[in-house]
Amino acid sequence: MNISCKTQKDERFLEQTRHGEAEFPFRFYKEDVWAFDFHCIDWHWHPEFEFIYAERGEISCFVGTEQFILPEGCGLFVNSGVLHRYEAARSVSMPNIVFSPELLGAKSGRVYQNYIAPVLGSAAPYLLFRPSADGQREILQHLLRIFRLQETQDNEMKTVAALLELWQQVYLHIPLPSGQRSGDKGRRAQLQVMMQFIHANYHRQIALQEIAQSVHISESSALQLFRRGIHLSPVAYLIQYRLKRAADLLASTNKTVAAIAYESGFSDAGYFCRTFRKFYGQTATEYRTSQADRSAP
Repeated sequence: MNISCKTQKDERFLEQTRHGEAEFPFRFYKEDVWAFDFHCIDWHWHPEFEFIYAERGEISCFVGTEQFILPEGCGLFVNSGVLHRYEAARSVSMPNIVFSPELLGAKSGRVYQNYIAPVLGSAAPYLLFRPSADGQREILQHLLRIFRLQETQDNEMKTVAALLELWQQVYLHIPLPSGQRSGDKGRRAQLQVMMQFIHANYHRQIALQEIAQSVHISESSALQLFRRGIHLSPVAYLIQYRLKRAADLLASTNKTVAAIAYESGFSDAGYFCRTFRKFYGQTATEYRTSQADRSAP
């Protein structure tokens, strides 16, 4: 069982946490989204499959181009390579598993080719499971059984067997519309490239036109991709990213607030202070103090 309070990712939003070992690429987590920085598990993706369960409380989910509430007692499957983010308005219990698709079968094998690869290549970013639906209730029962197995010793073989039973049900429920696959993945890639462009250039003044040109699309197309993908405009995302970089500097350096504002891409320190307080609910100085108290022994 692992508990963490910060999402580790690179500039591509690829999560850096290693889920399990090379010999057994599977990890069980018992997490509270409220305990993470700013009460969210921020935007990230990973090549592994992920299943989460709202054991206590409800979770705000942003997956691919969708935003929805996961009610207590419901489950969620997030496909490989899909951008996602979780938020909570209060303390929640969110047990979850993250595992490599290859744990279910070797890439060269028939099981992988017939039952895993089609899901990886599908346009479906996620599936919701509700206990009120018969087939979905069975999926949730399989998932909870896997969670319980993690409390026992020498459970690797039982875990894989239970995962295969779970996957059989998931495969039957997931839509596989072949006509949409390449387009959806292409749009997701364009969004990620534009986000990377912002990450590389946030410290200077950049315009929407530059962001759009990084993937050779129009400004209106860039706006649409951002709003569908992460429910923010490119400019709003740029400002939030600058604020997060500023928050990192506040927590890790002794630089003045004004110096951090300019280093993070804000041309006006007063505007930075107002925006920081609006976004984080506290002043930059209060945030610095809270982070110092949090790291104190």
